[in-house]
Amino acid sequence: MNKEEVQEEKFALLSTFVRLGILVWAGGILTLTYVSIPWLPQQKIDPTFIASVFTGTLSTFGIERAKRDKEKS
Repeated sequence: MNKEEVQEEKFALLSTFVRLGILVWAGGILTLTYVSIPWLPQQKIDPTFIASVFTGTLSTFGIERAKRDKEKS
């Protein structure tokens, strides 16, 4: 491996950790909007933006929502 390939691998690893951090953050915020924890007051926020960040980050890992076939056979 040359120096350039090592740099690319480091960048790819850093990119993966950043995306995982965003995914954990968005998942945590979404969880806190729907679950009540006794010692933590439940926040009343609009989860639309956080949900779009969550699904957008999931799509960078190749995970997409399944599309349902609405036609009945």
